[in-house]
Amino acid sequence: MHMKKNQKRIRARDYIADLAAAGRYHFSSGEAREALGVSADAAKLALNRLARQHLVATPARGFYVIVPPEYRSLGCLPADQFIPELMGRLNLSYYAGLLTAAQYHGAAHHRPQEFQVFLDTARRPVHCGHVRVAFITRKRLGEVPVQRFNTPRGTILVSTPEATAVDLVGYHRRAGGLDQVATILNELAERIDSRKLVAAAKTAPVTWAQRLGYLLERVDAAGAATALKDYVAHSARQAVPLLAESSRKDSYRAPEWKLIVNADVEAEL
Repeated sequence: MHMKKNQKRIRARDYIADLAAAGRYHFSSGEAREALGVSADAAKLALNRLARQHLVATPARGFYVIVPPEYRSLGCLPADQFIPELMGRLNLSYYAGLLTAAQYHGAAHHRPQEFQVFLDTARRPVHCGHVRVAFITRKRLGEVPVQRFNTPRGTILVSTPEATAVDLVGYHRRAGGLDQVATILNELAERIDSRKLVAAAKTAPVTWAQRLGYLLERVDAAGAATALKDYVAHSARQAVPLLAESSRKDSYRAPEWKLIVNADVEAEL
């Protein structure tokens, strides 16, 4: 009996070694069960043994990643190396955004504590070893401009600099607040195309564009906001507060953005 158990463990290790040798670092419990030729329970036991040895990890139910030696201390593959595969298996449209996207575009002022992914449906966060993935719901997800970046395990979809700027304003609380957003916009500005910014802004409420234009001017990136100003002039119906949740009484108007400035914003320049 002891010998059989030992054989199963070796076979499971051989299975993941063969996958890794072929450049595959993801598999499902069903694929493992079929390859090992054992019952679902026996496959689960074998995979649990590999997990205890930190050879595999499971970011989502039934979905496993192989953890190569360089990531053993992380306890998982980095998020960008398994999110595309997981989203594909779940048939979910996605893109990496906010602080995560800002890093891809060279605005790495603050390292995000979680990998931020937009979906068009709610989903629980992923906790895999020391890797944290937050899922954020985004309306009109399919219209948001994205681009591909290479990873060691393939490619990942990331919002463009323009779409990232729009989302940072719309989800400023998820990005650390307006000061942090202004700091990142300052770093992103040279990568922002003014006309592409309008196209990205059209995938979101016009209020986001009103706030974004003001913040870009605030960080001396008025050039990036040129076309946005025309879009706001034609599309914004009323003045809105810069910070919707602020109860501050003293404020002033930024008429060109139809904005009530009711918060102090200081970027770390």
